[in-house]
Amino acid sequence: MPEIDFLVVGGLAALIGSIVQGSVGLGVGLVATPIVTMLFPSLMPGSILVVALALPVATLAREVGHADLRGLGWAFGGRLVGTPLGVLLVAAVPQRALGIVIGGVVLAALAVTAWSREVPRNRRTLAAAGVVSGATGTASGIGGPPLALLYQRESGPRVRATLAVFFIVGALLSLATLAAAGRLPVRQVTAGVALVPFVLAGFAAAGPLRRYLDDGRLRTALLAVVGTSALALIIRNLL
Repeated sequence: MPEIDFLVVGGLAALIGSIVQGSVGLGVGLVATPIVTMLFPSLMPGSILVVALALPVATLAREVGHADLRGLGWAFGGRLVGTPLGVLLVAAVPQRALGIVIGGVVLAALAVTAWSREVPRNRRTLAAAGVVSGATGTASGIGGPPLALLYQRESGPRVRATLAVFFIVGALLSLATLAAAGRLPVRQVTAGVALVPFVLAGFAAAGPLRRYLDDGRLRTALLAVVGTSALALIIRNLL
């Protein structure tokens, strides 16, 4: 059973992150990962990957019909390549340097797409986003921004449902790969399961915000979440 301080701090982070993701489409890993990494590093990345698996299931229960399954096929192909790369990064690169690099990559992608009139979404960009997401998601628990940036101009239900399918498959793949490599302790999985009630509570509380953002405000919120998460990751590792 996880300690009470983890349940309080980690649970609050998972609750807030779930409210963000339940309305924007991503956020639980972006909010909870820095906090859990900083205060409970021995529980990373497995605990957040378990959380990242639970929340999308709730999203799909509402919006499964909006998922872009054709586009996800190319992204999943990239994820298959990126996930083993993430395992290698965990083993070979110091955690501080890894966090700075991941944050920088996300900020660069954000800058390019935010100033583009149209973000190209084709088999090449989807596959590339899958590779980057697989590597960063497995290494740090933050894998949503690359794909989210490609769908930033879509409707709220399409963004959330598409990302939900991607997160479920991606989290399962990352967990399986880490387990096969002997880098997924049981205590990390147990800690993640303990946070699931907080995740579900956050998703339920996100309803009013979800309706507000779906009224033409989702793209701004999505870009703000991605940019804030990248900056926070960089600053935390620099300090």
